[in-house]
This record gives sequence, structure tokens and C-alpha cells, in this order.
Amino acid sequence: MRVTTTCLKLGHPWSLESLSALDSDQTLLLLFGASNLLDAPDRIEAVLKACPRSHVMGCSTSGEIHGNEITDDSLVVAAVQFEQTPLRTAEAAVPSPQTSYTAGCAIAQQLKQPSLRGVLVLSDGLHVNGSELVKGLNDTLGDSVIVTGGLAGDGTQFKRTWVLKDRTPQSRHVTAVGFYGDHIQVGHGSKGGWDKFGPERQVTKSSGNVLYQLDGRPALELYKEYLGERASGLPATGLLFPLAIRTSQTEGKVLVRTILAVDEATQSMTFAGDIPEGVFAQLMRANFDRLIQGASEAATLTINRDNSLPSNSPTLCIAISCVGRRLVLGERTEEEVEAALEILPKDSRQIGFYSYGEISPYQSGTCDLHNQTMTLTTITEV
Repeated sequence: MRVTTTCLKLGHPWSLESLSALDSDQTLLLLFGASNLLDAPDRIEAVLKACPRSHVMGCSTSGEIHGNEITDDSLVVAAVQFEQTPLRTAEAAVPSPQTSYTAGCAIAQQLKQPSLRGVLVLSDGLHVNGSELVKGLNDTLGDSVIVTGGLAGDGTQFKRTWVLKDRTPQSRHVTAVGFYGDHIQVGHGSKGGWDKFGPERQVTKSSGNVLYQLDGRPALELYKEYLGERASGLPATGLLFPLAIRTSQTEGKVLVRTILAVDEATQSMTFAGDIPEGVFAQLMRANFDRLIQGASEAATLTINRDNSLPSNSPTLCIAISCVGRRLVLGERTEEEVEAALEILPKDSRQIGFYSYGEISPYQSGTCDLHNQTMTLTTITEV
């Protein structure tokens, strides 16, 4: 396996020679860039023209990750040429959140084969119910295939996102690539680092990913009480105060949910994933050192599994972190990508993006939708 990465910045010279040198039918090309590339896709087109044979995946971001650097309005690219790993891409339309489960099933059905070992999924970040998307993937693939990925971002604007479909940036789609055979190793790790505060409350009224009531009270009204002056900046300020949910007060598995929109008329909040009735929810807030430690722990998880990464093999790390973490960490944001890279094998190459949701197994087995985590996927060949 051969890997090269690059970052194409406006106003800076760049070369595509290292990418085109790896172009082949066995090459995966990953591109992560600003949402405004939907209007001016010249950099995307230049990369794809240089790599006409490669399988292509990509999406818009709330910030691009290249090595230990975070940029905006750039395009980060990785080319991975496999020696013994067949690849197959898939796509499905997601015109509305109600079609998310169907899209997940369709993606999985296109990729499903006995030799399938891993799937990387990239989805529109605004018109999808991430929980239903992963449910469709899980119901079709089971727990024997590692599924990771993320939801496209649009900074803090929440207006439009894109994924690459048919080698062009388009909204309202989900795309994926499948990795096949016994030579591929896919590692994964996902960690948060947020602190819970306030009482744990039961969800008494919800519908899918829309939360209406907590303990019988209007959810938005209650949420605003905790935010105080920050409530005027919703939904963006909601990224600083996600919800932790669990099925019971004795359940150890905790998922995090981030706000996408608020509705003053119904006093409801729309989240990136489902908030089922009956679950218990608790507010969370940032702990800077624990957020950075979470990124380090995510990297440790990728290399501490039964299929641990061989130290002499080239490794691509795909880092997908939540836009809320970036807003909280501010000038310290690069510390979390540095923390992840420090744990990985020395020859690892890292690219990624800040997202509206992360997809990964909680520990093992089927995948979950996460918010406010650093989620890492490592890919190598043996």
C-alpha cells in the first residue's frame, strides 16, 4: 500500500504530481473541503482530472485536517494505492431525513459480499437522520463489518453540505466505499471528553431526531435556561452544550447528540441523531484537557485491538471530529489532532475534517452515530 496526502490552499502554489503518480483502478482518492466548493469546484476538478482512474470519496467540512494542521477554505486530499485490496463504491439519494434508513440499506446492499471487511461512509450533513442511516447499514451488514465515517459539515452556517457523487459535489446524497479481502486492516476509535452537568432528565416526548419534552417540560425552554445569554446564538451555541443520552440510568453506553436546529413555535430541538422517548438525557459542557485526552484515547483504541496495526506498514488515519469540539477548543484545536497523531505509528499520514456527526462502533460490533467525538479510522494493508 502506498499513501500520499496534500493540502490545496487558495493563494498558495500546489502540485498534483504525487497524487497522479498513484492513480490506478486500485486507488482510493479522499477529498475534504469547504462547503463553498459547491459553487467553485475548480480545485476538485483539477484533482479528479489528475486521477481519472481512482475511486473517489469526499465531502464538505467545518474545517479540514492535514497532518497536525487545521485549515479553512482548503481542499485536503489523500491518495491510497492498494496492492491486494479490491474496492467498490456505492451511493444513495437522501432527499429528506425520512429516507435515511432506506439510504443506509441501499448503500449496504450495494457493497455486501462475503469478503467485505470495512466500509467508509460519507453523508450529507443536514438532510439525513444519522441514527436511521446507521440503523439501515447495521440491519443489512450485521456486526461482522467495520463501518466508520461521518456527516458532512458547513462550518457553523448549517445551510448546505455536499458529498462527491459521480465525481461532482452534490447535496442530499450518501456515499460509501467498501474494502474487501483478508489483506486490509481497519482500525477504529471514538472518544469524547465532555463533562456532564445538571440533573439527568427523561425524554417524555420526541419524534425521531426531534426532541419536544424533557420531564414533561418544553425541551427548548428548559435548554435555554441552562444556556442563559448563549441562548440567543442558537443553534450554533448549542454545539457547546450537547446532550448525553442512555437507555436507562444503569446503562453504561452513553451516546452524545448535537443540535442542528431549533423551532421556537413548537419549543423543540432537532438533533443530528435520534432522541427516543423514554431515554435519559443530560447536558454536557467542555473540559479542555479531557477533550484533548479523548483524541489521544481514540488513537489508542485503533491500535489496541486484536487486529493491531503492524508497525512497519504504511497507515492512513482518517480523523473526523465534531465542529462543536473545534468551537470549544478554539486556539487549542490543533492539540487534539496532534494528540491523535502522536499515538499512531510514526509513518502514519493523517487527513480528515470537522463534521456534523461521526460514525463508528461504540467499542466493537455494529456502528453508532456519535456527536462531539474525535473518531479515527486507520487503514493499512498486510
